[in-house]
Amino acid sequence: MDTVKPLSSAERAAGEKAEQAINTLIAKRDKARRSDEAEQAREELWQASVRRYSAARDAELREQWHEYHTDHASRLRANLEALVAHHEGQAQRYLPKGA
Repeated sequence: MDTVKPLSSAERAAGEKAEQAINTLIAKRDKARRSDEAEQAREELWQASVRRYSAARDAELREQWHEYHTDHASRLRANLEALVAHHEGQAQRYLPKGA
């Protein structure tokens, strides 16, 4: 049977040093993970904000384009009605008298 011999103080110190290094690594990675998660949360909030802004801006632009085209159609209609009336009047001038 093998007997377990006690660790020397140098071996114990080396083990404690290794354990401390592992704990430091774990703490460092945990801090990095938390930082990454916080950054990801900020990024998601920013993206949601951009989506809301873009949707509101798109709605505003659609409303402005609708108003522009509606107003322009009204202006064109008025001009064309005046133009039609003018040409109908001119056509009447060339009809024989009494017709």
